[in-house]
Amino acid sequence: MASLSAVRAVLLVSFSVLLTVVLGFGLPALLNALMVMLGLPETTVTECIVVLYLLFVLYMATPRFPRGVVEVEGKAVLVTGCDSGFGHALAKHLHKLGFTVFAGCFLKDKGGEGAKELEEFHSDRMKVVQLDVCSEDQVNDAVQYIKDNLEDSERGLWAVVNNAGVSTFGEVEFTSMDTYKQVSDVNLWGTIRVTKAVLPLIRRAKGRVVNLASMYGRMGNVLRSPYCVSKYGVEAFSDCLRYEMKAWGVKVSIIEPGNFIVATGILTRDIVATTSNKLWSEAPSVVKEDYGITHFEHQMALMRSYCNSGQKDVAPVLDDITDAILSKRPYTRYNPMEPHWWIRVQLMTHLSGAISDLLYF
Repeated sequence: MASLSAVRAVLLVSFSVLLTVVLGFGLPALLNALMVMLGLPETTVTECIVVLYLLFVLYMATPRFPRGVVEVEGKAVLVTGCDSGFGHALAKHLHKLGFTVFAGCFLKDKGGEGAKELEEFHSDRMKVVQLDVCSEDQVNDAVQYIKDNLEDSERGLWAVVNNAGVSTFGEVEFTSMDTYKQVSDVNLWGTIRVTKAVLPLIRRAKGRVVNLASMYGRMGNVLRSPYCVSKYGVEAFSDCLRYEMKAWGVKVSIIEPGNFIVATGILTRDIVATTSNKLWSEAPSVVKEDYGITHFEHQMALMRSYCNSGQKDVAPVLDDITDAILSKRPYTRYNPMEPHWWIRVQLMTHLSGAISDLLYF
């Protein structure tokens, strides 16, 4: 019996051949029909394939069309999760652009290095705030601090970037309910909690809400259900909020980063080892018995292999967040990810589940 990986390889090749045949015959026919309607000469298969490829390259490589830029002077932005990763880099980037930045740091009161580095700017436009997005009191205190330190409270807060997030892994039967709750409390409920608290200020400014989701907010994957559940929720919340805020002139955008494990250090071998030990030690005995240690160790080896993967520079994410904040007509969704991940997201969200499952799982 052929191995599952071999079957998947055959299916992927078959799908590629089928797609090539469809494009090779169907696309020229459609284009030729269009040419006839326009009174232009018919095209060849080769020309059609070249045009299609060029369109794909142009879509992936060309810069965005100018859509107007708002004035930075006098505008303030709240960024959550500024201790490290995207949030830390974004706080410095927005400050450099001229924004007043309220940098929410989870570890400010505990002397966290990220908070210290931002405080060392000694700038009136870099204001570091203690902020645990899971704490109603800390969120309310942060909002009051923002109100007290805005240049003009009547103009409100221009933008909030809900960046604070945590990640973990584990198969469903190895993952505790507490883990599901903890991940969602930060990624989903934290996003909602902060957004609701600052929304009156954002509405007053007719500003922006920018929520960090993930490519895993659009598609699932093995070992990632706690994270996927929380990010799917961020997507749904953001869509609903966008519909409601349209009447107020507030723009809501979603950032869907791909794999930035190396750039952010969100997953290391030490984290994998610690999490693996916790998953196995806390798993019910029946789960351990049914899955077996060999299967479990294979899955953990898979997670270790991801530790050195992904893009090394956070610039694509920072650029997309900046565009969402500064553009007069920001996009609904931004996809800072490598092309192969972008293609996978499109296939998994547009093909039928039966086909995408066969291709990837």
